[in-house]
Amino acid sequence: MKNTIIVVCLILVFILLYFLQVNFFNWFTIAGIMPNLFIIYVLFIGLFAGKRLGVPLGVLFGLLLDFFASQQIGASAIMLGVVGILAGILNKNFSKDSRITILLMTMGVTAIYEIGLYITNYFIMHYNIEIIAFLKILLIEILYHALLIIILYPIFQKVGYYIEESFRGKKILTRYF
Repeated sequence: MKNTIIVVCLILVFILLYFLQVNFFNWFTIAGIMPNLFIIYVLFIGLFAGKRLGVPLGVLFGLLLDFFASQQIGASAIMLGVVGILAGILNKNFSKDSRITILLMTMGVTAIYEIGLYITNYFIMHYNIEIIAFLKILLIEILYHALLIIILYPIFQKVGYYIEESFRGKKILTRYF
């Protein structure tokens, strides 16, 4: 029951983030580029709740984003699902206690998401390849996400460990070495 309430809360937070993305961050752009809060959010879910929740919620959120704000259905869903998978892999290999580690994870996942979305849009929508403009957008978005992580990390960590404890339980080492 507790896990169901947490999942419903995560979906409600997605709706709140959607309205923040559409309304609030239109005013706070850097060179006309606003952050993609959903990359950070799916990374957060995957890191703390695991790959089993990060991937389905990433795909669901991507489908909703594609349905409401995109010309094609599926590109964001695929890439946010990949972000959920990457978050699960990063969770097993790196610590979530270090702000630098989370910062580097966010920057790397943002780059992978944007490159994958650009390639997907190239094949689906037949966009022209403009490497310099894309690299400018990618660099600004990575820096924007890094700034958001630096500011919001304490909140992510507290809420994340609560979610992690709920979904994974307390792991106790039963064998002494």
